[in-house]
Amino acid sequence: MLTAVATAPDLSFVDSPAGEDPDHALARRACAGEVAAFEALYRRHAGRVHGTISRLLGGRSGQAEELAQDAFVRAWQALPRYRFESAFSTWLHRVAVNTALMALRAARSRPREEDDEIAMERASIPDSAGHATALSMDLERAVATLPPRARAVLVLHDVEGWTHEDIAAELGMAVGSSKAQLHRARGLLRAKLGA
Repeated sequence: MLTAVATAPDLSFVDSPAGEDPDHALARRACAGEVAAFEALYRRHAGRVHGTISRLLGGRSGQAEELAQDAFVRAWQALPRYRFESAFSTWLHRVAVNTALMALRAARSRPREEDDEIAMERASIPDSAGHATALSMDLERAVATLPPRARAVLVLHDVEGWTHEDIAAELGMAVGSSKAQLHRARGLLRAKLGA
């Protein structure tokens, strides 16, 4: 379905009714079955979805790419249930975060056989411009080494802007635990970065 992205017409600046969010206009068209409209939404949001998932996974880019694709497939399937009450990007990123969190939960029950591959990926994390700057590399590596729950809370709160209440509900923990995990993550980052 999404492999034809490069050949689809560019609908990213779609004409929408006065005052309607362009993403909402595209989502309405996609709900009506227009694949090109969904492909335009994919192009608009793929980078941020991939970045969010990658951070939640601790920098495992190969798995992040697969999960980003899974998130868009899930979004396509769930699109008829999108109620247009929030920004499309908010809804989509919630789908992406849920996809990543499900993968993290599943990984907890499996033995880790790919440690060398993960270490190699973490050693070469570029920033969003494609240039590996020392500071962003150090920060990304430090975030990638955090314990999974602390990393998830840090990314959701400090990067994605979620509230502790939302994080607690999504991760199945108390609000106080979310705050404690954030405090723990920040302390570990300070220690790792020598600040």
